[in-house]
Amino acid sequence: MIIFNALLLALAPASAFTTQSSDTQIDNATLAKEEDPQYFGDLSPKDILTAYREAIQELDASKMKSLFSEESQIFENGKAEGSFVQYMEHHLGPELAHIKSFTFTQPTISMTELGNTALAIETYDYVIVLRDDRKIERTGVATSVLVRERDSWKILRYHSSSRTPKKIQ
Repeated sequence: MIIFNALLLALAPASAFTTQSSDTQIDNATLAKEEDPQYFGDLSPKDILTAYREAIQELDASKMKSLFSEESQIFENGKAEGSFVQYMEHHLGPELAHIKSFTFTQPTISMTELGNTALAIETYDYVIVLRDDRKIERTGVATSVLVRERDSWKILRYHSSSRTPKKIQ
């Protein structure tokens, strides 16, 4: 448990552990609604991860950025991709232009909330159909750390990996 708590402290930004008076919390909630065009204050951490998966399926990059913390870090298949903005610029964004459809099947999310921090494990299968009609099938897993920023949940760390599904004989 000590290692687990140390990991949480290392991963979460300092803002996730600060205390605020109730007046400050109300002001922050109002600011979040006014400043964020895609306010997610009423969504749970699980809802945020579901919204990210849905935005990928819709191939809609504009819905993704506001789900991530500015301090986010993305890891995919053994590679550090940088922040979500960097990941969109050099990896996911260019890939979306080559995809005709992206479909997740059998998604699961296991969530643990610890105050202003949430830890998630996702499993899923997916099928990507490219614009040239090639099909890519994978089994995937992701782990995430979400933090409450102002009055909404944001993805702080996202680590995903996938492999070709085993053939059933």
